[in-house]
Amino acid sequence: MSNRQVGNTRRLIRQTMTIARRDFIATVFTPTFLIFLFAPLIMGSFGAIGGMGAMTVTQSGENKNRIVAIVAPEQAIVMRDQDTRLRRVFRTGEKPPELLIETPQANAQAQARALFDTKDYDVQSALYGPLDKPVILYGTQGNRTADYLAELAEASLRAERSGGTTPLSTPTRTPIARERASLGGQNQAAFFTVFGIFFLTLLLAGQAVGTMAEERSNKVIEVLAAAVPLESVFLGKLLGMFGVAILFVAFWGTLISQIGTIMPPGFAQALREIGPAVGMPVYVILFFGYFTMAYMLLGAVFLSVGAQASTMREIQMLSLPITIVQVAMFGLAATAASKPGTPLATFAEIFPLSSPFAMAARAANQPEIWPHVAALLWQALWVAIVITIGARAFRRGVLQSGSGKMNLKAMFRRG
Repeated sequence: MSNRQVGNTRRLIRQTMTIARRDFIATVFTPTFLIFLFAPLIMGSFGAIGGMGAMTVTQSGENKNRIVAIVAPEQAIVMRDQDTRLRRVFRTGEKPPELLIETPQANAQAQARALFDTKDYDVQSALYGPLDKPVILYGTQGNRTADYLAELAEASLRAERSGGTTPLSTPTRTPIARERASLGGQNQAAFFTVFGIFFLTLLLAGQAVGTMAEERSNKVIEVLAAAVPLESVFLGKLLGMFGVAILFVAFWGTLISQIGTIMPPGFAQALREIGPAVGMPVYVILFFGYFTMAYMLLGAVFLSVGAQASTMREIQMLSLPITIVQVAMFGLAATAASKPGTPLATFAEIFPLSSPFAMAARAANQPEIWPHVAALLWQALWVAIVITIGARAFRRGVLQSGSGKMNLKAMFRRG
């Protein structure tokens, strides 16, 4: 390579980094960037508020549910003891409704049916008759509570015939901590990985569309194109927005990495069950690598769309199919993450648009390292292809050169 070629390459790199620095500073050093930086917290807060509201409504309804057993007073004592024992195996949100015990009247069947019409609470199921042949009535949502009453009748009858409710065994429970993540935890980590990359790329790469459309409308892009080659403008903008993405990921990654220190010990122990198969240090490197590939692919596409569109309506019309494809790739990679080693997973790992998501998930649920080297090279090839095509579309869209600007109105009119 001659000195002139070396000088041209250095100048191209310098111009590209100048554009990148300009876009990075113009995005980060603004008050609106703080709103964007805390957007996940704002969205999470609204989601939490809505979730708590829905939970409150659900709990208020569940607090009025009851199951009823119509049994003799001597059997009621045994049944209450067995109910207390059986409820210990349920999680808090999965426990059956509160048990009410009533003394049988002359017509136990009519008494049980009348319980479903009471206005004080909602009876899901009711038991009456002898415990060896109980009759259980249940409503449309009382199938599981009917099963519980049947098990409760069985346990109460066994306790009666064994001579009491005193436990026959005294277990010793000893908690242990796993030295590595469980298989279920690795699958959970794989899904969280796919979702994390999908969320970040969709949230961050979409900025390129609005940035390009804004600079086209105020003629700034023509000034930049007159000063430096269009390829430098395209790559510089892509790198500048990627720098913003790195800052965003570093900020939230640092916060999330410290979440275990403020959680209760039991919750922190549960989090340790979730982890990648390749180990956390390698996983962090691979996650960043696959996020970079996914961002570059999607960012180049969005930047090309922004160069072709001149109005917000055109941006929305062109961006929607891209977003739909990304959602489809997320679904494909998430399904592949739950079925590692299958032909579907292999296809998702090879297909260029889903490969970054699927291979990041593979890092979470399979320990081999060498496939990731090949995958990153494969994805880098497609990133180069997409950037090359995007730069040419960028040239046509900005300067109306080459084969001419795409006539969007005519294209949609023909469609």
